Amino acid sequence: MRRWIRLVSLAVVSLAAAPAAAQEADALRRDLDQMRQQFERMKDTYEKSITDLSERLKKIESAPPPAAVAPPPAPAPSVSQTAPVAPAPPGSAAPAPSGGITSPLDLVRPRQPFALYERRGHGQLMFDAGIVGDFVGDLTQRNVEQAAGGTFPGLENYFFPREVELALFGQIDPYAQGVLIVEAEQEDRGGELSVSLSEAYLTLMALPFNTQAKLGKMRNRFGLMNQLHDADLPFIDRPDVLVQFLGQEGLVESGGEATWVPPLPFYAEILGGIFNGDNETAFGYGRINHPLATGRVRTFFELGDAGALQLGMSVANGLQADRLNNLILGWDAKYRLTPDGWRHPILTAGGELLYQMRRAKTETEVAGETVDDNGEVTETTTTIERTKTLNRVGWYLYGEVRPFRFGWLSGLSAGLRYDWTQYPVNAGHQWAVGPYLTYSPSEFLRFRVGYKHTEGNTPGCCSNTGIGSARIKDEFFFQSTFVLGAHPSHPF
Repeated sequence: MRRWIRLVSLAVVSLAAAPAAAQEADALRRDLDQMRQQFERMKDTYEKSITDLSERLKKIESAPPPAAVAPPPAPAPSVSQTAPVAPAPPGSAAPAPSGGITSPLDLVRPRQPFALYERRGHGQLMFDAGIVGDFVGDLTQRNVEQAAGGTFPGLENYFFPREVELALFGQIDPYAQGVLIVEAEQEDRGGELSVSLSEAYLTLMALPFNTQAKLGKMRNRFGLMNQLHDADLPFIDRPDVLVQFLGQEGLVESGGEATWVPPLPFYAEILGGIFNGDNETAFGYGRINHPLATGRVRTFFELGDAGALQLGMSVANGLQADRLNNLILGWDAKYRLTPDGWRHPILTAGGELLYQMRRAKTETEVAGETVDDNGEVTETTTTIERTKTLNRVGWYLYGEVRPFRFGWLSGLSAGLRYDWTQYPVNAGHQWAVGPYLTYSPSEFLRFRVGYKHTEGNTPGCCSNTGIGSARIKDEFFFQSTFVLGAHPSHPF
């Protein structure tokens, strides 16, 4: 009896399950049909779009381009004036037509502009914005503070905002880009922040002969470090030779620069500039009819597994406030080693040497005698003013290692810098050595500590107040830097 009951139960369950399975199969068929219909509609839509785009492309290609603005057949990439991490490959300077021969007309014709407007939607901002805050503390001896002769004069034993910047940068149109940087800094102990225009310039990106031009107010690309803002330096303070020869702020001038990348088998960049010459430390005449002229030649070598090397030579020539000439020559080198698979260099080393030929007035006292009508002899002193050339030299070397690849230790780096420089006008020289330690949790945040020992060989020197002495000084530095928003790429 039980056996018959089980058979009846199985039959009932099977009969009940059969309609359910049939319903599920019907639902799957309907879904499959709907997906096929959607696929066909999408296919028709894409085929129509492809056909429309093909017809538009044929119309554009068949239409003759205007002779005045026709780009060359093979556009050449431009070398950004903000200096990329690695320069553009050699040979990209002169685009050649399909025949492989460059005509004079191709050379003078403007290059292909960037397709800017196709990448941005309606109403979008055409520039990026960023804020940089750089804060520094300087701890030193009491006599150095009294003399106001520290690395940051007047701010010894003080924590201060060295540089707070608002930067706006981006494309102006397909042919040019612009940069605007407003800076606030504290110059005196307890004083208010002073706001000034740090940089404001445009870069013309698509000029003939593979050239570019910068116009406006800018940090001159003289040497290795002058073009960098304080917050972007690889160490806390500017090298002593740059401060002595170019001033605390360096060369920041109004005028124009032009660069050319010649079609050579190796990378080379040639730069020339004309500026007002407002720098009071080195020049100061400040007239465009007697301008400050600058130049720089830079080359770059990829050494494969051995890293990369950049070499440069710079020149600046202009009049001082007393109309006497000042000529400064510079040589610089920088090396980086980045192993395969590393996101940052494990070793960075660099240096710079400046040689100054400065005309200056000197006074010499000449002793003599005069005889009056009575035959009495009187000793006299005559001051003779002469002009001579002051030849001065200064240099620095630095090295930095960042040995950890992964983890929180990958943001840790250690460096050392050595400075030696003569004074630009006065006799004597000074030297300094300074180790520093940097920790960067990310590219937007950095903390740095450092120590610097400086010695001058001229007794009684290095006092800006007449009280105390800063001939020998020991300083401890603390630095914190942050970035909000976008920040342009740094030079190599």
